[in-house]
Amino acid sequence: MAAYNTIVVGTDGSDSSLAAVERAARVAADSAATLVIACAYYPAGKDKIDKAQDVLGAEAYQVVGSAPAEETLRTARERALKAGATSIECTAVVGEPVSSLRKVVKEHAADLLVVGNRGLNTLAGRILGSVPSEAARKTGVDVLIVHTT
Repeated sequence: MAAYNTIVVGTDGSDSSLAAVERAARVAADSAATLVIACAYYPAGKDKIDKAQDVLGAEAYQVVGSAPAEETLRTARERALKAGATSIECTAVVGEPVSSLRKVVKEHAADLLVVGNRGLNTLAGRILGSVPSEAARKTGVDVLIVHTT
């Protein structure tokens, strides 16, 4: 029997999150598990996305509408296939990352959640919380925090 049957990994399109996708894909391949790639987003029009990208610069990957979420998932799926995963599902979820990941874990009865460590050791992450630390505390399943930064 495989160690894990269903693995959820979150991605926002950043290099860090795509590294977590690749690691999750390798674990899924080793376990013959289904890999569910999730992307949380808030719908936004092109004008709002362009304005946010002007302000956020390198952090602009955090601003996506539905079309960029689909592109993010397409890219993540390609990376997961190259890393060896064979059973892959993709889902875009409206909402903030941690609650969206919790929702996907529950809907798919996942037994492992994989996230990157981005924000875990930052001052903002310590004060405001980070996706990896919040997910580890609130998800209720095993969490693999991949060193991606």
